[in-house]
Amino acid sequence: MRITRNTSDQLIIANTPWLIGIMLILFILVFIGAGLLVATAEDGDLWFGILFGSLGGGIGIAAFCAFVRRVQIIFDRSTGKISIRRQSVFGYSSADHPLEQLSHVEIEQTTSFRDGRSSTLYRPTLILAAGSSAANSKTRIPIVAAYTNGAGPNRIATAVNSWLPAKDLI
Repeated sequence: MRITRNTSDQLIIANTPWLIGIMLILFILVFIGAGLLVATAEDGDLWFGILFGSLGGGIGIAAFCAFVRRVQIIFDRSTGKISIRRQSVFGYSSADHPLEQLSHVEIEQTTSFRDGRSSTLYRPTLILAAGSSAANSKTRIPIVAAYTNGAGPNRIATAVNSWLPAKDLI
């Protein structure tokens, strides 16, 4: 994820997985192309070529549908909303939350153990204070579904948490 706009009125964080999308499209084209070459070759096997292209292309299409998702989070003081927009091959969804309920952003972590070694992964999560009826209740909304071991979650949390106090200046 990267910060695409950071002004006093608006903070926009977006993730568009161009690299993985392009790589999966190339994967699909290579398998379908190789399958067509085998199927149309003079001494090639028609059914093997069709099966090879279909299975390889089908796996690539399934991976594209599963992994290529655009996410955009808009923190907007002028409207007083946080908009979380997600788009995939299957459709578009948008959820709005009141900006005044945003307490801060935390980093969630998960640790796995394998072969005697541990691996810790992180993701940024919005912490929303519930309405006045539930004084100590908080809602946790992960910005992204996947955990990562990079510096991105910390960078996003720092940007949002440093942007939030500026609302008192307006």
